[in-house]
Amino acid sequence: MREKIADYVKFLRLPGLGGLAIPPIFGAISVGIYDFHILSILFVVGALSAIYGFALNDYADVELDGLIEELRNKPLVKGTVSKKSAVAVCLVTMIFTFFFSFVLWYGKELGDYKFAAVLSLVLAAVLGSIYDLYGKKIPASDFFVAISMSFVFLYGALAVADGGIGILTWVIFLLTFNQTLHMNAVEGGIKDADHDYLMGVENIALLSGVKVHGGSIRIPPAFSLFGVGIRIFSAILVFLPFLYGVEYYYWQIALLAVMLAGVLYIEMKLVTLRKFDRRRIRKLIAGATFLRYSVVPVMLVSLIGIAGGIILAVLPIIWYAVFTSFTGTKIFQPEM
Repeated sequence: MREKIADYVKFLRLPGLGGLAIPPIFGAISVGIYDFHILSILFVVGALSAIYGFALNDYADVELDGLIEELRNKPLVKGTVSKKSAVAVCLVTMIFTFFFSFVLWYGKELGDYKFAAVLSLVLAAVLGSIYDLYGKKIPASDFFVAISMSFVFLYGALAVADGGIGILTWVIFLLTFNQTLHMNAVEGGIKDADHDYLMGVENIALLSGVKVHGGSIRIPPAFSLFGVGIRIFSAILVFLPFLYGVEYYYWQIALLAVMLAGVLYIEMKLVTLRKFDRRRIRKLIAGATFLRYSVVPVMLVSLIGIAGGIILAVLPIIWYAVFTSFTGTKIFQPEM
């Protein structure tokens, strides 16, 4: 029973939801909404949409995952989570994602912004589903899932916006796109380069020439520049709102600079690897991930206060540590 619970926790990606469910909250905060009740509902919507995406992806890849020894321990592959259960999870999470969206608007007039919010959520679901079901056969399909995640963020802003959408919202929209693209195309491309080709995957990493031979990995300069370029573009974007009127503290700018330097340092370590060591790669990815999740909360400190920034920055880490304890997996070393 304990093993089954642990496998469902893994299948639903519960340890990662502390970070994966936050984008709609960032969207709401970017348009000046700080009400805890509203932010809580948006967190639920973000969590449900993330679970839907991962469950559908696991369902679509179950046969291929079974061909790779390292992936045979995934809950759906080894059968502790059935394919029927996976389909049920997809249906339930999709239904409740839209249900909670309308709970958010109970008793309110559905105007243009709310209509645009629903459209954003639908586009996120469609693009995410295309990636999950056909992504391995579509070159550069990582852009689909990146746009999908950005629309989930934008939903959070549009769902509660009363006035216009400002530069802060659009900058975080682009940051969400960049981070998701990097996570899938660069980090995932390097981490899975030893077996993606066996599964017939046509992704940016393999098409660029990333290749594992024995215990070594070859990462071509063009692919390294692609990864570093995403990071540098993101670093520039982070400071853009402060040049256009968003209030800031000097220490806030300095802290952001240090954090972004840390992300770039990890990036250089990742794209210049010569030895293929999945455990080390996972540690580098985990370190960069938690730094990235903390960047936007620090950007928002002048709007939500230091306490609010700290809560949003540490929530993914605490959440991850708590739920990872139910999986039997070592912290910062996810199996999937």
